[in-house]
Amino acid sequence: MKEEFLYYIWKYRLFNKNIHTNDEESLQIIKTGERNYDSGPDFFNAKIKIGKTTWAGNIEIHINSSDWYKHHHHEDKAYNNIILHVVYKNDVSVFRENGEKIPAIELINEFDIKLLDQYNDFMSSKTWIPCEKLIHFTDSFIIFSWLESLLIERLEKRSLQIILNLENNKNNWEQTFYEHLAMNFGFKLNSEAFAMLARSLPIKYLLKHKNNTFQVEAMLFGQAGLLKERFTEAYPFELKKEYQFLQNKYSLNPIDVHIWKFLRLRPSNFPTIRISQFASLICKKSSLFSKIIESENISDISNIFEISASKYWDNHYTFKKLSGRKSQKLFGNTARDLLIINTVAPFLFTYGKLNKNEKHIERALKFLDETKGEINSITKKWESLKINTSSAYHTQALLELKNNYCNQKKCLDCRIGDFILTKT
Repeated sequence: MKEEFLYYIWKYRLFNKNIHTNDEESLQIIKTGERNYDSGPDFFNAKIKIGKTTWAGNIEIHINSSDWYKHHHHEDKAYNNIILHVVYKNDVSVFRENGEKIPAIELINEFDIKLLDQYNDFMSSKTWIPCEKLIHFTDSFIIFSWLESLLIERLEKRSLQIILNLENNKNNWEQTFYEHLAMNFGFKLNSEAFAMLARSLPIKYLLKHKNNTFQVEAMLFGQAGLLKERFTEAYPFELKKEYQFLQNKYSLNPIDVHIWKFLRLRPSNFPTIRISQFASLICKKSSLFSKIIESENISDISNIFEISASKYWDNHYTFKKLSGRKSQKLFGNTARDLLIINTVAPFLFTYGKLNKNEKHIERALKFLDETKGEINSITKKWESLKINTSSAYHTQALLELKNNYCNQKKCLDCRIGDFILTKT
């Protein structure tokens, strides 16, 4: 038996409706209260009626009533407002600090034992998700509404980091968007390197030269620490020369070149290619964040990311080394979709949230719904379970479900788990 299961039983009133207190008084639950996830009583602001008296206050839940003393609640004034002690087994009476006896209810024989058996099966499950063998019994409406809530939950979490960075940038949306966009331009392996690059090179300097792609590239490659070698080819030689001038002009300090990762990457994803594409994006659209906010359709967003690396990279993947064949290094659809998922949608959501504008929040959800879902080991497994993974709207929610509910076996906080427990 775990206290989390008792919280669930209490919250959803899944016990005998005619239950009495330990003193054989009738009990009417008017309001179970609000779950407290911090220190203090387990449920706040509950309302119950014992006999003919109505009580308002807090609820404490334990496996054994004697846990009250093990946890030293009798010495803590925060527990003086407990109006009911909910326990699995009432092995001892408990009292408030002033000596008053606290009413209790014992749940040991007051709920369907099948609930506990199913919960224990979830907790001991070795399958990919605890409900893997039963999820197909879940009503599709339950799944859809739960995924919608999970998507909002995921966006809320991402917005916290955006808001923190926004505060650090003195409410400068363009700089904050630029930093997050750069970080996500590095994708997994080079995300931190790109983030450091953006922090070392404020966008205001790049925008002063937005009409000259070569100068923007010079600053980005120079700040990335990739121009420290001796070059004989004209393009990198001139980049280095231009960077030295701009470095002195803006007092720039490059980051350590060794943080960039090339191993285990396809050449088209090398940081050199991504930096050149990033320079193209900066020059193509000044005031990037403003353009995102103004975009009404997903096609508008797609147009923003129709970029490619500069001509030098048609036959190079790194400086000083010719590639086998010549091809334009276009920014791919998959990369674009990941930027919509990880940057565009979270920023639209956050902007709408802070400005109390539902239009931007709805647009963030709409863009995710119109963006192809990610393909990875987690989404492939959900697909094998016949769960819709066609759009990023679904895959983002499913990633949240797997990582923050299924992996932690928070089945009692999951609507799918709740449905299986109570309806199957």
